[in-house]
Amino acid sequence: MSKNEKEDVPVCPMAASGILDMKLRKLFHNPKKILSPYIKNNMEVLDVGCGPGFFTIEISKLLNGTGKVIGADLQEGMLLKVKNKVEKLNLNNVELHKTEQDSINLNEKVDFILVFFMLHEVPNQERFLNELKSLLNKDGKILIAEPIAHVSKKSFEKSLQIMKDLGFKVIEKPKIFIGQSVLIKLIND
Repeated sequence: MSKNEKEDVPVCPMAASGILDMKLRKLFHNPKKILSPYIKNNMEVLDVGCGPGFFTIEISKLLNGTGKVIGADLQEGMLLKVKNKVEKLNLNNVELHKTEQDSINLNEKVDFILVFFMLHEVPNQERFLNELKSLLNKDGKILIAEPIAHVSKKSFEKSLQIMKDLGFKVIEKPKIFIGQSVLIKLIND
């Protein structure tokens, strides 16, 4: 097994999608408050593990009808929930993408990537983070947040070391309720 590779990593099930999408959650994880410092007009944004679109929809709104947000998820049911919201809200800058079990399988470059409370669900973090690296435009940034209930400080530090080994540097450690987070970018930028 390679560094930080885990077997049978559970993925948040469809049955929990309602919890992920509760209006009450906005009191604790307000997407606009968390993301507005990073999302600007005309950006290409990737929301990896988008689930039912809690952040995807707000990213679309923050883009003000410009740019594009790609909501990517492993589960077709989650993407269907996002699709229904997008149609209901008549949003024209949202693209949905079904990932593979071990790969995002996306070929376009993006300016910003959100990985919110899902890195711990990835069996091989080194491979995953390397794939994210290949998707970033020059000066692109990644916001990674992990829940303290599922990820110990020690485990998060291991993930940070993988990021550093892959050539990322931490630019900021935003405050996320019941979470630990980093904003990273490539050192060469």
